[in-house]
Order: sequence, then structure tokens, then C-alpha cells
Amino acid sequence: MMIKNPKYILIAAITFIIIFLMNYIGNDSPDKLYRALLTAFSAVIGLGIGMWIYSKRDQNDERNNFD
Repeated sequence: MMIKNPKYILIAAITFIIIFLMNYIGNDSPDKLYRALLTAFSAVIGLGIGMWIYSKRDQNDERNNFD
């Protein structure tokens, strides 16, 4: 998996923006910026790990090679 692929960067940026805005707008605590940034950053990290696992699974899949 290429981390510098524009598709992955775009998906990560969109995910970060959506999660950040959901947490920042809906939070009334005094440290809402810190919490929103931390949650959005961890969501992007989790998304990257999930995409890496998914790409490794597709490379080792021999069930689709039935020709």
C-alpha cells in the first residue's frame, strides 16, 4: 500500500475534517479543540491501519485466481 497515494490522502483528509467538525461543534467542554483534534487524528490513524490490513489481505488472496 502506498501511503503517499492521492486517493488515501484524500480519504484521510475528508475523514479528519468530518470527525473533527462532529466533535468540535457538538462539544461544550472548555477543551473541545484538544478533544476534537485528538479524536480526529486517532480516527485517521485507525483508518490507515485498517486500509493497510485490507490491502495486505487482498495481496494474499488466492481464491480469486481460478483461471
